[in-house]
Amino acid sequence: MTDLALLAEVPASALAIGAHPDDVEFGCGGTLARWAAAGCVVHHLVLTDGSKGSWDPAIDQSALVATRQDEQREAARRLGATGEVRFLGRVDGELEAGPWERLEVARAIRELRPEAVLGHDPWRRYRLHPDHRAAGWLVCDGVVAAREPHVRVAGLEAWRPALLLLWEADEPNVAVDVAGLVETKLDALLAHESQYESTMGALDGFGDLVRSKLTGWGVRAGVEAAEAFTRIDEQVAM
Repeated sequence: MTDLALLAEVPASALAIGAHPDDVEFGCGGTLARWAAAGCVVHHLVLTDGSKGSWDPAIDQSALVATRQDEQREAARRLGATGEVRFLGRVDGELEAGPWERLEVARAIRELRPEAVLGHDPWRRYRLHPDHRAAGWLVCDGVVAAREPHVRVAGLEAWRPALLLLWEADEPNVAVDVAGLVETKLDALLAHESQYESTMGALDGFGDLVRSKLTGWGVRAGVEAAEAFTRIDEQVAM
């Protein structure tokens, strides 16, 4: 029995916002690949510098930051994304959902003018990583700030995305069919080579885990493989 509605429409443009390099690929890589192939202009915004993304205490963190930015650009390319890849550059592990950060997210939304915004679900229960919690609030708060004409953001006109999709949701209500794009999602994830040890572990097992998760969501949506989200659209337009 299926319990997730399939999201069939493809936006003309989308902005995916992740706490760290690789979060977007984990959360919605298949969806972005599907949309990009259909002509959607896909943008990335990464909120932190990824400087804590290593278990090596002696690593050169400045070099790691540069590496992770290069990896993120390559991952976007592998997804077929043709939009911008932006980095807010907040220190990894110290991201806050404060007013300055909110306005920077709103600035990106107003400048890029995406029809759809995707990001972490801030309401997920028992989320441990503080950056992921903060990033979720910044996605939602940034959408609200971007749409309000009396919120001043560098002279930019207000912009209202039509759709907000939140990944890692406890109670998703929509899914995107990513059948045929599972390996594309994995290929984009594997562009983040600096994360093999700290995040992905044994690569064979990692691939199986990703495939299994997408298959599980697919069962709930009545397709071979899917990514699941909480969809917010009526509130976005209000």
